[in-house]
Amino acid sequence: MTVPATKETKSPLGYDGTLNCVMSVSDLDRSIAWYEGVLGFSLLYRMEGMTWCELATETPGVNVGLGQSETVEQGGGALSLGVKDIESARAFIEARGVVFDGPTMDIEGMVKLAMFKDPDGNALVLFQRLEG
Repeated sequence: MTVPATKETKSPLGYDGTLNCVMSVSDLDRSIAWYEGVLGFSLLYRMEGMTWCELATETPGVNVGLGQSETVEQGGGALSLGVKDIESARAFIEARGVVFDGPTMDIEGMVKLAMFKDPDGNALVLFQRLEG
């Protein structure tokens, strides 16, 4: 279950409002091109010596870090991306050759979900919050 965007949470840790999701990839060049071309993220910077980069999403303060690794474990956590129109977003991604893991699920009155993977098998989810 997702927490509504309007819910304000307080933490004793003093969060600064930013979030960086980190994923392992087997080929940094291929992954940068995929995340830019398929998801529309923008490369912020790349550290060649560390085979690391960060990409910006459309959500202020939310970035995705990609680190190249010799072994990439599949089946870990998922990167969930909130969209306004899941059918349109899914069609855009499918037009770029991405195969989804099944039909879009509709949890009545709550959320629609569509699951897919990046080139390394990292799980991604599109979600659209529903009114009511």
